[in-house]
Amino acid sequence: MARIAGITLPSEKRIEVGLTYIFGIGRTRSCKILEVAKIDKDKKVSSLSEDEVNIIRTIIEDQEKIEGDLRKEISTNIKRLMDINTYRGMRHKRRLPVRGQRSKTNARTRKGPRGNQMKK
Repeated sequence: MARIAGITLPSEKRIEVGLTYIFGIGRTRSCKILEVAKIDKDKKVSSLSEDEVNIIRTIIEDQEKIEGDLRKEISTNIKRLMDINTYRGMRHKRRLPVRGQRSKTNARTRKGPRGNQMKK
């Protein structure tokens, strides 16, 4: 059982996919980490030695911003946009789509369930 950055990696998965369970690491970054560590990406998480896990852990701690730090940075960036009243910040405040999607129809995920509005 490998535990990296406070996340227990699933032991039945390949290490390339297992690393993606850590917030901030996708498939591309996972492949680059394994390339630097010189570990085969097809190897299962359960078959990793303790030394290999430690190598991966040190690479991630040294090079990557993950989990809590990354979440904190993202939330402070959004808060900064809202504080300086940018267009994107205003969209975040109003809980509307931020990246140019239409909102007359659709956007139910951001806006919430449709209310019972009276039609005129």
